[in-house]
Amino acid sequence: MVTATRSKASQGKSSLKVPIRSYNSALKYLFARTDYERMVRVRYNQDTFSLARMRTLLKWLGNPHKSLRCIHIAGTKGKGSTATMLAEMLQACGHKVGLYTSPHLVDIRERICINGDMITQIGLTRLVKRAAPYVERMVNTPTFFEIFTALAFMHFAETGVDLVVLETGLGGRLDSTNVVKPLVVGLTSISIDHTHQLGTTLAAIAGEKAGVFKSGVPAVSVPQDPAAKSVLQAAAKRANAELLFTGEDVHFSSRFESSRDTGPMTRICLTTEQSQFEHLPVPLMGEHQAINCGLALALLDQLKSQGVEIDDSAAIKGLSRVVLPGRMEMLQESPRVLADGAHNAASMEALMRAIGQYIPYDSMVVIFGCSVDKDITGMLEQIARGADKVIFTSSDSPRAAQPKDLAEQYEEVCARASQVADDLKGALQIASSAVSREDIICVTGSFYLVGDAKKLLGN
Repeated sequence: MVTATRSKASQGKSSLKVPIRSYNSALKYLFARTDYERMVRVRYNQDTFSLARMRTLLKWLGNPHKSLRCIHIAGTKGKGSTATMLAEMLQACGHKVGLYTSPHLVDIRERICINGDMITQIGLTRLVKRAAPYVERMVNTPTFFEIFTALAFMHFAETGVDLVVLETGLGGRLDSTNVVKPLVVGLTSISIDHTHQLGTTLAAIAGEKAGVFKSGVPAVSVPQDPAAKSVLQAAAKRANAELLFTGEDVHFSSRFESSRDTGPMTRICLTTEQSQFEHLPVPLMGEHQAINCGLALALLDQLKSQGVEIDDSAAIKGLSRVVLPGRMEMLQESPRVLADGAHNAASMEALMRAIGQYIPYDSMVVIFGCSVDKDITGMLEQIARGADKVIFTSSDSPRAAQPKDLAEQYEEVCARASQVADDLKGALQIASSAVSREDIICVTGSFYLVGDAKKLLGN
């Protein structure tokens, strides 16, 4: 059980402006905090993203993170997929596994899971009620993400998980999750995203991601662009952290195949001195998911070398059960509606390629909406290569770009016409009237839009 360490400043009763008596009041309290996920322009410095503030909050809550054995995963795209595949394999090996990811699609509790089960409403309410008095007493008030990360640490510590798979929220160096000293660090593919905060070049972004390296903690990365790779290598050397790359230091290969019996799939092989995974089918669609799966297996191998009990055959069974909402997820069959949270140019390119490989169709209608601070031009260029028709709309996110602005930019950049809908419901109505049985509708551009689609279509 985690016990809070109280200072003199924290003695006595605290009066909350919003009394926390129910799950809804707990959510109201959380959403009243500063939430950088919903802000367009955010200063990226040690004041707005403060590890000192995070450590102070955690100290008052009893430092729950210090009792946890974590696997820390950073990168631009593929973090959630890699984290989920690793968590499923560890669970299949008999471990009690906490999984912390962001953002959520439908329910905020998706972010905090143990062995696949979301934290309960009662459990989350209880944690918010316990943490709130300490939050209120802090002069430098913690943000939504800092508080929620602390709640996750509390939940995992108090329920006695064996391992925690921890996904960074933004960047790495100043991310709220970067208070742990993990067993191993994983780095997924680094590409251009969050340029206002992390920088406009791969080198700058890689430098922020590399902030998760810790002395003596091994790190494994997927293959990276040379500009990012050199920065990661230099940062790892400074941090005294061993850095391995799949496909280079760790033998890894993948191949796409299709047969009448199995349909299209990607198989991978990963071999080390102590592990030999041969021709494993990747449970998620797309070549990019093969890369993520290889990283998950390499991280599993690193844990094995540190004494974590791993049964390879059980891990393989766990991997085969992986299902990840919001990643090439078929939400409806008639007409077919596919949803994917691709939200930068690299992930959009991977999505368009994966649809072409895995899903037969005559024509594709893309319903697109994204945040205003994204690489919109890059995403539009990738969409134009795969879509036969595009409908622009927006989610309910305050960061959402205006559909008319997207349409104008699409015409300017790609010299193609499009349609506009004020909301997703209208966009789906337009798309449904334009497709036949052999066509497909793809909803993409942001996890907010995918979440709206899941709510609207009842999934």
